[in-house]
Amino acid sequence: MRIAITGSTGLIGSALARSLVADGHGVVRLVRRPPTGGDEVRWDPKRQWVDADGLAGCDGVVHLAGAGVGDHRWTAAYKKEIRDSRVLGTAALAEALASLDTPPRVLVSGSAIGVYGDTGDRRIDEDAPPGRGFLADVCQEWEAATGPAAEAGVRTVLARTGLVVSRDGGAWAKLFPLFRFGLGGRMGSGRQYWSFIALHDHVAALRHLLDTESLSGPVNLTAPEPVTNREVTAAMGRVLHRPTLCTAPAPALRLALGEMAGDVLASQRVVPRRLLDSGFAFAFPCIESAVRAALTDTP
Repeated sequence: MRIAITGSTGLIGSALARSLVADGHGVVRLVRRPPTGGDEVRWDPKRQWVDADGLAGCDGVVHLAGAGVGDHRWTAAYKKEIRDSRVLGTAALAEALASLDTPPRVLVSGSAIGVYGDTGDRRIDEDAPPGRGFLADVCQEWEAATGPAAEAGVRTVLARTGLVVSRDGGAWAKLFPLFRFGLGGRMGSGRQYWSFIALHDHVAALRHLLDTESLSGPVNLTAPEPVTNREVTAAMGRVLHRPTLCTAPAPALRLALGEMAGDVLASQRVVPRRLLDSGFAFAFPCIESAVRAALTDTP
């Protein structure tokens, strides 16, 4: 197969590219600078422009580009960056694919379980309605922007990702140093559910979405059994052999993180029903195995 990837230098995109290349597949990377080789295609998501001709002949596209949700405090300007980097880039890519005489067979477009909002302790799957809040609103616009590709007959999968367990990037990479120094602990009450997925399983799931013709629409990329923040804290302590006596009370998180604290303290007990029903098998289904796997992942 020949697979185009946006966000190929990020945590998930780089791991996916390595996995595909190791198995003999071709990878085309969408880049914002002038291409330096035949395996690169230029695009400018802010200007909503893509070199569509460079995508001709691709069997599939995996779209992962977007500003990091936790990279900065949520000022009005950065919230706009989060939204525009996802919605405008997705719309440009979907329209470019729709313009091709022979578009790729499949588009796997990144999304997030933030679309469900705060769901408390209810187990929810892909049939759950959208929630409320900034991230839920962004996710709905983000997913809707894939419309032109779907209307052109491209099988479109919305990969709703949970918290990716990795020491090399994403939200979890900020937890590992704290716990290594004995500064880790529960956040808020600790009763809120965190729906996680090991990086290895996330890459395997993306490849499963590319290959499984029966899958389209939303698919949750989370481990089968979500755990509470208190259980995450205990697992991190066991694996790293460190105490977990520190706590981050909700008021302190709100003071430090501002509006983003609401999503840190939110509870999302999301399960991957459609992924499991399609035959996908998790290598690291429980939180402790996912944390241990993160310690041996190749950067």
